[in-house]
Amino acid sequence: MNGRVLVTGASGFVGRAVMARLAEEGSGRAPVAGVRRAAGVFREECGLGPLEAFGAGVALPEGLDAVVHLAGRAHVPDESEADPLEVFRRVNVEGTLNLARQAAQAGVRRFVFVSSVGVNGNVTSARAFTERDVPAPQEPYAVSKYEAEQGLWELAAETGMEVVVIRPPLVYGPGAPGNFGRLLRWVQRGVPLPLGAVSRNRRSLVALDNLVDLLVTCLDHPAAAGETFLVADGEDVSTAGLLRRVGDALDRPARLLPVPVWVLRAGAVALGRREMARRLLDSLQVDISHTRETLGWEPPVSLDEGLRRAVVP
Repeated sequence: MNGRVLVTGASGFVGRAVMARLAEEGSGRAPVAGVRRAAGVFREECGLGPLEAFGAGVALPEGLDAVVHLAGRAHVPDESEADPLEVFRRVNVEGTLNLARQAAQAGVRRFVFVSSVGVNGNVTSARAFTERDVPAPQEPYAVSKYEAEQGLWELAAETGMEVVVIRPPLVYGPGAPGNFGRLLRWVQRGVPLPLGAVSRNRRSLVALDNLVDLLVTCLDHPAAAGETFLVADGEDVSTAGLLRRVGDALDRPARLLPVPVWVLRAGAVALGRREMARRLLDSLQVDISHTRETLGWEPPVSLDEGLRRAVVP
């Protein structure tokens, strides 16, 4: 199906890739960049204002068929903030629902919302997360994403606008920010890392190209409407295994020291870095069976190919 697609967060890590994919010749799509303030960076832009009032009072472009909503707040800018959840809510809940109401009023057919696997929880043990799990968000960011999901389902019931929710784990690719970007730089510089013994955990990741492919698929697929999908590369890996494969992609070995996991965990507690330890030492796996079966979708890029693309200068 052809049409105009508003991509919010178009200048971000994922947004730029979605815009590029939709702009490809033969895609049948006309992407519109949803940005805070139009600045002539993209061929067609829509200024949506500050994140705290995202889309409120803004006239959306005419003729929009769909919205891919990527914009949001992932971090609290001031660590002294008394109530971080309220900071996240102003953007991720209120801003999202402002935009979605505008979209419904403008006759948008489908609203694809990029949430977070954190809605399911932080850690897996006996089995991987599925879309059927009772949500158990542990952090303010994930709580805000879950509340936005709930608001979107209510709006869909009221207006008939089709909603699709995507919950990705860590997204990696060229220029990836956050934890993956730091790990990549450490391996690239030959920094010794005390993670050689972290070989029994399992983490799901998703290559940027795989996430973008699923988002584009969900714009049109008739079975996507009203569904929640988890997304990943389809191959889970330990922290030590990931670092070794990053080293392979860089064509230089990762320098890993076999420090026992219990020592790393105790050190993290002593330094007040429990969250970092959780992300490096614990498991977080997602089951994408529902995504595969409902959409007939397979990740087009393998983990190793995704890592090769991620390390391209």
